[in-house]
Amino acid sequence: MNDSMLVVQRRIRWRDYWELGKPRVVMVMLVCALVGALLARPGLPDVSLLLLAMVGIGLASMGAAAFNHLLDQRFDRLMVRTARRPLAQGRLHPWQVFAYASALSVLGLWLLAVWVNELTAALTAASLLGYALIYTAFLKHATPQNITIGGLAGAAPPLLGWTAVSGQLEGDAILLVLIIFAWTPSHFWVLAIHKHEEYRRAGVPMLPVTHGLAFTRLQVWLYAWLTVAATLMPFVTGMSGWIYLAAVLLLNARWLWFNGRVFYRPQDTDVPMQAFWFSIRYLLWLFAALLLDHFVALALMGR
Repeated sequence: MNDSMLVVQRRIRWRDYWELGKPRVVMVMLVCALVGALLARPGLPDVSLLLLAMVGIGLASMGAAAFNHLLDQRFDRLMVRTARRPLAQGRLHPWQVFAYASALSVLGLWLLAVWVNELTAALTAASLLGYALIYTAFLKHATPQNITIGGLAGAAPPLLGWTAVSGQLEGDAILLVLIIFAWTPSHFWVLAIHKHEEYRRAGVPMLPVTHGLAFTRLQVWLYAWLTVAATLMPFVTGMSGWIYLAAVLLLNARWLWFNGRVFYRPQDTDVPMQAFWFSIRYLLWLFAALLLDHFVALALMGR
């Protein structure tokens, strides 16, 4: 084997390791964690603390994602959406993935415990275990309500960012978790509707497989309304003001339009994925509105 082939293989290997960490998913999680950190206290937090927190949370999240690849490798091979993953295709060995996931997780938790605070490290560890073990290893294959119950782990990032800055569990941070928790079922079940045959072949009891498409569409629609109620709570509790309310009303109108089409237009097979991609933008814009409202309020108060 010549040197050029070795270089190509090395590049592919590092790309495979990078893919294990689900960087696009982790990036969304870090945005949510950053919002929690910036909302935790008036003014800007210490930059070095913020950076260490984001790195620690990011590493631990990528470690959890790599464990997800390891635990789901048998099912990944059976689904088109996941069949090209590095472990599913045999480009990496299970021991390599285990070592990589463990190293990322331990390093991330160590950074948080030593340089941020022990509360954030403990909550991050609980989130990691909740996603990698409770959800991936058990709930995902045990109940069609897997994403509802397991969604709590995925809803943790804004809480982690908040505690990294404040060192405390506070009601407003829990409210941010509630928003993501309510948002998650509609976000994921529209994807499950689109991929229901793949889940059926893989033997994963997702809601469309166990209860049918019509029932799942109804649940998407109902959870969409629950999300609307949760996203209004920051204004109701005084956490945010009129700027946020105006933004969230516009976002929720679009959110209901997309998810309403999922429920009322079952014959349109393109609608679920349109709703899925909008749901990601919806969450990011909603958190951006929270930030804008927060900093405008501080500017008006002269802080």
